[in-house]
Amino acid sequence: MRLSAVASRYATALAEVVTSGSSPLRPEDAVGQLLAFEDLMRSSAELHNALTTPAVPASRKKAVVGKLADLLKLGQITRNFLFVLIDHRRIESLPEIIQSFEQAVDERLGFARVEIASPRELTEAQRAALNGQLERLTGKRIRMRCTVDESLIGGIVARIGSTVYDGSLRGQLASLESRLRAES
Repeated sequence: MRLSAVASRYATALAEVVTSGSSPLRPEDAVGQLLAFEDLMRSSAELHNALTTPAVPASRKKAVVGKLADLLKLGQITRNFLFVLIDHRRIESLPEIIQSFEQAVDERLGFARVEIASPRELTEAQRAALNGQLERLTGKRIRMRCTVDESLIGGIVARIGSTVYDGSLRGQLASLESRLRAES
């Protein structure tokens, strides 16, 4: 999924704050706090509507977010970030901003995000071996997200950024077919 420039700007600004050496909030705690708030917002249609509708004044929205932040024990940085989103009418973009924030933090901390698709769930040993190979390939620490794609016959497909490594049986058969067509 391509993230919007707006989500990227807000996420980058927050990533700069939490990855600075003087930040009292660790990046992974910021992610957890934002996800907790997003989950709460998603679980209540009334809350979602109240925070996203332009009919409710920003001051009332901030009061609600402040009370919820107390209940969720959100840090001051996270609370202030949510207030900024309300002031700029961007609270509805929170899921996209969180996704972009996670990517920005990973880049700053030297992680590469990898999407893995396999025909069945990978074992811990397979994940560890794959993680080692990908770390050698990228020269970075890896954050893997594994999904099951039953349409694959065997092998895996790994996506790192815009690069796709197709080690699936389907991909190998397609490659063989194109070579055979080229030779004939």
